[in-house]
Amino acid sequence: MPHRIVPATPAEVPVPKDPEALRALPAEALPGLARTLRRRLVEICAERGGHLGPNLGVVELTLALHREFRSPHEPIVFDTGHQAYVHKMLTGRAALEGLRRAGGTSGYPDRGESVHDVVENSHASGSIAWAHGLDRAHRLAGRDGVAVAVTGDGALTGGVGLEALNELAADRGSRTIVVLNDNTRSYAPTVGGIAQHLAALREGEIAPGADLFTTLGLTYLGPVDGHDHEALAAATADARAAAEDPSRSGVVLHVVTRKGAGFARAEADAVDHWHATGPFPLEGPETVKPAADTWSARLGAAALAAARADERVLALSAAMVDPVGLTPMQREMPARVLDVGIAEQLALDTAAGLAKGGRLPLVALYATFLNRAHDQLLLDLALHGEDVTITLDRAGITGDDGPSHHGIWDLALAAQVPGLSLWAPRDGARLDAAVPAALATSGPSVVRFPKGACPEELPTLAQRAAGDVLAGDADAPIDVLLVSIGALADRAVAAARSVAEARPGLNVVVLDPVQALPLPPALLELAAGARAVVTIEDGLAERGIGAALGTRLAAGATLHAPGPVVRSLGVRLEFLAHAKRDAILAAQGLDAEGIAAQVRELLGE
Repeated sequence: MPHRIVPATPAEVPVPKDPEALRALPAEALPGLARTLRRRLVEICAERGGHLGPNLGVVELTLALHREFRSPHEPIVFDTGHQAYVHKMLTGRAALEGLRRAGGTSGYPDRGESVHDVVENSHASGSIAWAHGLDRAHRLAGRDGVAVAVTGDGALTGGVGLEALNELAADRGSRTIVVLNDNTRSYAPTVGGIAQHLAALREGEIAPGADLFTTLGLTYLGPVDGHDHEALAAATADARAAAEDPSRSGVVLHVVTRKGAGFARAEADAVDHWHATGPFPLEGPETVKPAADTWSARLGAAALAAARADERVLALSAAMVDPVGLTPMQREMPARVLDVGIAEQLALDTAAGLAKGGRLPLVALYATFLNRAHDQLLLDLALHGEDVTITLDRAGITGDDGPSHHGIWDLALAAQVPGLSLWAPRDGARLDAAVPAALATSGPSVVRFPKGACPEELPTLAQRAAGDVLAGDADAPIDVLLVSIGALADRAVAAARSVAEARPGLNVVVLDPVQALPLPPALLELAAGARAVVTIEDGLAERGIGAALGTRLAAGATLHAPGPVVRSLGVRLEFLAHAKRDAILAAQGLDAEGIAAQVRELLGE
């Protein structure tokens, strides 16, 4: 018989409409309410997908937080926000209506949904600083109450989390409570000295008062069983009392939880305890497996092949070994895959040192997380010309996770970095070739690709110094040159054919430059000879590759030779809500129909 969560029974308790109603419940009702919440979490994620494992682990903890602390007067900041589903269910969103779908409930806290949602905070480690800042502001205003940060043990591998603890420890009179949700994992098992210290605390190997937090000057409470309602009620009350003592600095409440708690399939999953899942059958033994030929899998295979071919190659990850495709390499060569924790800045600087020491490091990140290490990319890698390859998964529009996870900033950042080389492969075969090419290139290199399954291979009609010709005749006078960056190439080709079919004799050429940065001189020459140039990328239209190309073409123009008309098609400079990738691309005019329409407009039609 397959494992199933405990089915609905009369012992279940309806979800209260708001935290005030929750606080009015007798303590005896909490186990039944926890059962209700877990069943709903499983049923909702089975239908829609979502961050199931982290939320199953914080059911009892979230109940205790909302019973002790008076949200929103006493703000509760979740770090990361993917563990806030139960919080949402207890603050008027019991059904998580339309979870992660366009117009529905966000997978992260969202101020537009509720006054109880303080910070979107899906990039880890910021909650302590947020809560401490709120606490400072409230004290300055003479306002009562505490501020609470719910941070995972993985978030303490991030520098800003440690910086915030350092600052908090020196602020006597602070009413900030740090609830340390210790489930021994971020996405993967937590790494580093802090993780070892927490393990020693869990095992009782550290004498009272000898813990790191007390040594810093904070009040440490715990460890507490994060699935024991009575223990949590007592511990949160003690945390409040300590926080309200003006002679103390902040409070750290150490709560031990199990990721995936209460759902056997999640608890048994050693990889990530169902950290995030797509829709799955309630009766089945596993989640629905993604397509085998994904961009992430192709990257992982390419990285492993490169490591087999050259012993200098090693890979680094920021707590995301499996999601970015490095698991095969980790299994075969565990000593050559380094997980530095949720610390992208550390990953790039470590890679810089490795490169200076004669290694060929490959740093595999989600594109959205490169934002946090721009200073290291610019002034540690590029300034020193270190041979570091960065692969960016989930580049461009990603979809369901919303504004913080769209990888639309990477091209804009990369285009401002002197000496950086960038590949945006259009299909899996080009990704296979881009990884060794980047590793063989001097200075920092970036290989970026989107989320999901690889598209069908898009053949090259002709190869030119400027890149691969995918449509049209590059040897004849060019009316419109479509410069396609990355995985939108199939849409660019479809748009070109649509425009050309409606205008016989119009030469619409689609070119994939293959290596988009630095801008190839042959591409500039080809573009300068076209009547019009349209660039297409799923990054910011005003700041990316197209903008750089337009600037270079304008610099060569004169009154007598004004050069081509240039249009840069891309993502508007705005934060994009969650929706399916194809729907967002269409809304941004980056589907085949939208691209064709903008070309026709350029032609005056």
